[in-house]
Amino acid sequence: MDKSKIEVVPDIESLAYRCLEIFLESARKAISAKNSFHVAISGGHTPQKFFELLGNSTDAKRLVWDKIYLFWVDERYVAPDSQQSNFKLAVDTFLSKVPISRDNVYRIFTEYRDINLAAKEYEKTIRIVFHLKQNEIPQFDMVLLGLGADGHTASLLPASDVIFERKHIVATVKNILPARITLTSPVLCAAARIVMLVSGKEKAEILKQVFTSEPDPNKYPVHILWPVLNKVTWLIDSAAAGGCDSC
Repeated sequence: MDKSKIEVVPDIESLAYRCLEIFLESARKAISAKNSFHVAISGGHTPQKFFELLGNSTDAKRLVWDKIYLFWVDERYVAPDSQQSNFKLAVDTFLSKVPISRDNVYRIFTEYRDINLAAKEYEKTIRIVFHLKQNEIPQFDMVLLGLGADGHTASLLPASDVIFERKHIVATVKNILPARITLTSPVLCAAARIVMLVSGKEKAEILKQVFTSEPDPNKYPVHILWPVLNKVTWLIDSAAAGGCDSC
């Protein structure tokens, strides 16, 4: 582990504030360098406080939001107004409060009857926005991830074939309910900056296992990031870091 990339903060509120700092820094840097900021976010309880800060931050509202392009790392295949929807979480916490154009918000459409078609359409959208040629991988300026209690990240679940998907940049995950659509590991690893949020004492044991075990993406899908750890910033609250000497 590259310990210089591990930041332990006192609580989830501190984690959210630090994540906001990184988001603002990354956005300003990308917009200054190339006039755009492409970011992919995750859902769940841990990033919620960051999203709330993002929606209320004066500094965030001063960003050039028409240069920001928002995507999702993964999504549950539920209606966009479902309480389980990562898109709804974003709308409720910050999207309805910041001056971003609807044309710059690329949600995963879950209204299709066929989830495979939805995944293909999301991949098509990404390829168009990033002007990708065949076999090219998009490079997001920032990807926001979380760590599941079973060692998963995005919707890459343990012992799932999707972990090793290389042909597509978007894949479906059907061995869980609700089914999901996720970016694949090559896309996550290609990001310029990866921020991993880990909070809560229920994550302490899995974090310890992940940090002390030999890399095994099949068992701990988050290990897909080990080849690119130099690009990963771990933001961990003290409750999650409690059982981890490596933290």
